[in-house]
Amino acid sequence: MKVEILPGCIACGACEAINGEVFIINEIAHVIEENITGNEDDCVTAADACPVNVIKVIED
Repeated sequence: MKVEILPGCIACGACEAINGEVFIINEIAHVIEENITGNEDDCVTAADACPVNVIKVIED
């Protein structure tokens, strides 16, 4: 799985609150790629919860 943050992030913190292992807010959301494995379900949940739909989840 690959996770990307598209332009337009408003740094609301929803993704980090759902999955702080993978997402970190520093002006905008960033992905900690090495932590995706084992947290795939939470990545999808965070993407679904994003109010501006800028989290892109790509299944392998």
